Amino acid sequence: MGLTGSLVVSCTNSPPPPLVTTPPARTTPSRPVDYTQVVVGVDSVAGGYNPHLLANQTLVARTLGELVLPSVFHAGPDGTPQLDQGLMVSAEVTKAEPYTVTYTIRKEAAWSDGPPIAAEDFAYLWQNMRSQPGVADPAGYRLITSVSGRADGRIVDVTFSRPYPGWRSLFNDLLPSHVFKDAPGGWARALTEAFPVAGGPFSIRSVDPERREIVLERNDRYWGTSTKLQQVILRGSAQADMVSAMRTGDDQLAVLGPTKATYDGLVGLGKAIELSVAPTPVVVDLLLRQNSPRLSDPRLRAAVAAAIDRDALITIGSAGGPDSQLRADSPVLAPSRPGFTPSIPAQGSPAKPEPDAVKRLLTAAGYAEVNGAWLRDDRPLSLVIGAPGDRTPYAAVAKAVQQQLTAVGIGSRIIDTGGDQLFDQVLTTTTTPTSTDATRPAESDSTVDVAVVPQSVGGDPATVLASTFGCPVALADGTVPAANPAGFCDRDLQPVIDAALTGAMPLSEALATVEPALWRQQVVIPLFQLADVLATRPEIVGVTVGPPLVGPFAGAAGWTRIARR
Repeated sequence: MGLTGSLVVSCTNSPPPPLVTTPPARTTPSRPVDYTQVVVGVDSVAGGYNPHLLANQTLVARTLGELVLPSVFHAGPDGTPQLDQGLMVSAEVTKAEPYTVTYTIRKEAAWSDGPPIAAEDFAYLWQNMRSQPGVADPAGYRLITSVSGRADGRIVDVTFSRPYPGWRSLFNDLLPSHVFKDAPGGWARALTEAFPVAGGPFSIRSVDPERREIVLERNDRYWGTSTKLQQVILRGSAQADMVSAMRTGDDQLAVLGPTKATYDGLVGLGKAIELSVAPTPVVVDLLLRQNSPRLSDPRLRAAVAAAIDRDALITIGSAGGPDSQLRADSPVLAPSRPGFTPSIPAQGSPAKPEPDAVKRLLTAAGYAEVNGAWLRDDRPLSLVIGAPGDRTPYAAVAKAVQQQLTAVGIGSRIIDTGGDQLFDQVLTTTTTPTSTDATRPAESDSTVDVAVVPQSVGGDPATVLASTFGCPVALADGTVPAANPAGFCDRDLQPVIDAALTGAMPLSEALATVEPALWRQQVVIPLFQLADVLATRPEIVGVTVGPPLVGPFAGAAGWTRIARR
């Protein structure tokens, strides 16, 4: 048969080919969208969470305070304090002498574990805000002489030593006294890791540092209007990951302090992602501490100020983000405040560095330049720089300050400390009062000469002035409060600061006297106001940048989530 026959036999004896079937495509069932939940990307969820501490002037601490803790007043759309009518029946001045404000709390207002929100909570906050170190805006609380309750604590009478027009800035973010007053660590440990109870529209379901996630859920014990969302999840992540999550919809919102590259990445997501800038109630300050062993000499403070390239520090600290446009050209008022007017001197330091002035001032102070370093009595000039190294952007700014000082022959070292330790222990030494003409160095045991710190600027401006630059005054029980972080006290300026605080002098008139003196004495070099960017996907409704210096989470109770278009 030849080749043809063999092929036929071969084909005849082969089994039929197997049937080929196409397996059904396997699909992973997608989880149904939970329209009662919103995920918000943030830079960090790290504690502590006590919003009254300077060390905790962070987005997450402010957010948890706004959503979980009760406040007598909240900022309205224009920033004006508005009574929280869900918590309060009324709050009003009821007596001129002694100056008395009476607060009436709603009978149904209670903490999530049952006890009523009452006078004891007002008293607890007052007692700690007036006396503890490292608190934000304590000046108003230090005017209070007594807090008393009646009607089972539902009516609170607060008596002041002097009139206080800024009283509406008090008693926000009340803390549960029944939880903390007898707890180990007390105030110092309050809200370091979690919120044990709630008195606002949301409560804390979980705080998970490992997953970098905080889950807030509707507070079912809340007596007021319920939130529209069941959950708000704060999820910390790297900024590049946040941009990706906003693209895919894994995050529906993002609130972050972006670098220029991150901001450009958000812009690149297109018009579907709405972007807004929300200035925060924090200014980054460089303090030249008057009560340090070395910088008590005004010539050395002036020399350090002359060595500082402020523009470079702003560039480094802001990383090219939107806060680079919020230059803090006033030592008291935030640049985003309506009516803000720069007061920084147009010429010389701190507006611009002056290397020649550094040499002249250090020589006048008895130092000699030897091999690129400044020595006096054969000892090199070396300063200590403090900054909350666990917070952005303070560590980066502190490093840049060190490099600028090194460039002019001034030695320095940066102490490695967290914000809590910095404000509770390191920057709490007693001030030595001076006059505006003082030239004699003051004695002090302070260890930090230069500090890069957050300044709280969201409260009543006269209170900010008194809290940041006022002299500590002994309380009725003889306790002397901690000094302000700058270690500054000027007895010549104090009557003007007091007059602004009590309403005896308009703030603008007081600032016209105080601010030139602060610039002249080289007490503080304000740098820039921190700003967040709010990125919103279209499926989230009701989100705005919020009231000035408060931010978008002020309206979180009214947010809703709809199906993607």
